[in-house]
Amino acid sequence: MSRPASRAKVSVRAIAALAFAAVVVVAFDQVAKALVVANLPYGTPVPILGGALQFLYVRNPGAAFSFAVNMTWVFSIISAAVVAAIIIYSRRIRSMWWAVVLGMLLGGALGNLIDRLFREPGFGRGHVVDFISTPWMMPAIYNVADSFICISMVVFVLLVILGVNLDGSRTVSAKRAAQADTTEPLDGGAAFSSADAAVDEPTRASRPNDGDRRDALGHDAT
Repeated sequence: MSRPASRAKVSVRAIAALAFAAVVVVAFDQVAKALVVANLPYGTPVPILGGALQFLYVRNPGAAFSFAVNMTWVFSIISAAVVAAIIIYSRRIRSMWWAVVLGMLLGGALGNLIDRLFREPGFGRGHVVDFISTPWMMPAIYNVADSFICISMVVFVLLVILGVNLDGSRTVSAKRAAQADTTEPLDGGAAFSSADAAVDEPTRASRPNDGDRRDALGHDAT
């Protein structure tokens, strides 16, 4: 059974946004690395904004932020697995937010994976080019791909907290669902809680009917 055309259209837009974000990140990352390799001296800090931002060209055989420098093959496999997982799950994406976030994550993973596959000392063991240093924030040296990976993970967590699903729908919190269950519509379109109904029922029962509004002598009280 074919899916509705609107869902297919949204899916195409989401995949296009994901692919565009990934291409932009990879291009930005690889161009920046090429300029660094061609113009910066290896291992020599170049101040950009004083001590706040420096360019320091190094080659990292480990993961992001120079972590686990002796596990290059492992991180090559992990990066390839992340890329494959994002591509597989991209068909389920309907939310543009998720498309952009996963596109940035895909681009960051691809940017570093390209280094590991094609840079020295060999295929799958290549050293990643790092050059961004912010000593006031962290002692590690990183690159454009690492930055986009971190940004995408922050937004990833925010989308999860806000309850935004891959298909663009919103997850209703348990508290809001419980509040919705305790309300019932009146004939006039208003709503009242079940607790109010329980209080008002005996009150209504204790009131005389319109037909019984007579005084003790039998005269009509109205």
